[in-house]
Amino acid sequence: MTTDPAPSAQFKVLIAGGGVAALEAALALRDLAADRLTVKLISARPEFAYRPMSVQEPFSFGGAERYPLQEIAADIGIELVEDKLESVDVASASIHTASGADYSYDAMLLALGARVRPRYEHATTIDDRRLDDQLHGLIQDIEDGYLKRLAFVVPPRMAWPLPIYELALMSAQRAYDMNVEVSITVLTPEEKPLAVFGSGASDGVSALLAENRIEVFTSAYCEIPSPGHIEVAPGDRKFDADRIVALPELDGPSVPGLPAAEHGFIPIDAHCRVRGLEHVYAAGDATAFAIKHGGIAAHQADVAAQAIAASAGAPVQPEEFHPSISGILLTGAKPRYLRAEITGGHGFSSAMSDDPSLAPSGKIAAKYLAPYLEQWDRAAGRS
Repeated sequence: MTTDPAPSAQFKVLIAGGGVAALEAALALRDLAADRLTVKLISARPEFAYRPMSVQEPFSFGGAERYPLQEIAADIGIELVEDKLESVDVASASIHTASGADYSYDAMLLALGARVRPRYEHATTIDDRRLDDQLHGLIQDIEDGYLKRLAFVVPPRMAWPLPIYELALMSAQRAYDMNVEVSITVLTPEEKPLAVFGSGASDGVSALLAENRIEVFTSAYCEIPSPGHIEVAPGDRKFDADRIVALPELDGPSVPGLPAAEHGFIPIDAHCRVRGLEHVYAAGDATAFAIKHGGIAAHQADVAAQAIAASAGAPVQPEEFHPSISGILLTGAKPRYLRAEITGGHGFSSAMSDDPSLAPSGKIAAKYLAPYLEQWDRAAGRS
């Protein structure tokens, strides 16, 4: 079954996904080449959730804000299809969806995100789509003095590690506020806390953890053989905890018809083009780039949008992907602001500060999406 409209002279762009990279790309294409192309957004979810703030939900600080994709699509002049990408036929430049529909494209951007997978059976694996349900009871146990030993574990094949440090710091702050004693430990395979940000930011985070009496074990590869018991290599060390909270591991989308790197992620080049393919691009957590972060996803989307706009005939000189990170570390008290220029998968110029001027401009470090969401929030009376 084919659901494409009648043929159009305009360049047809498909964007698969409904997260940061997808919306950033749609907004970028509107700016760069709106009169030269049509955009169809294919998303299995009806809304966009700004999920980095979800770590606050168990602490009753508010959480992820949600935005209806149908209204956004209508506002920016693109078509939304609520469906799921199933496979890609590169030879015919078309995709097949879960509903049985086929859509052709002149260019496509894959912004599918990663698949979340628990690494440990005997731990609470955080899911930022439902953190309040998962951890609200744990925070209550801290407040009531029932929980004495709390461990946060980063698995050997880590996802984005920032949330585990935020949860540890906010838990420590909540215990301090309630005047209760809780031993909090972070166990991570990183050489230093948040090593991906580079030494400047990592040293600042290490000092902040120490100030909050959070014990950190680095280069620690953990197994959790039974509830409350952690085994750490190297050194055959053992730890016990009343509760264990872990990050998930991430797998790529493994889309039939597309090349895949290790663990199903999508390999891309410097212009975020899928390696070995023409007119197919990828951005965000689905890519094989090691760092999974909203600002990185937005930057990749901008790079891909430039290349797509140029293909559509727009007067655009496509740039290459040169990653940097601007992020906020939530602590339960004063937030900290992190910045890093990235090379080789790690920061080479980085800093942590309590100066808000280092914060990303807007909700997320995204050229187009940040001001768009700010405008949306003002209209909705959220800010």
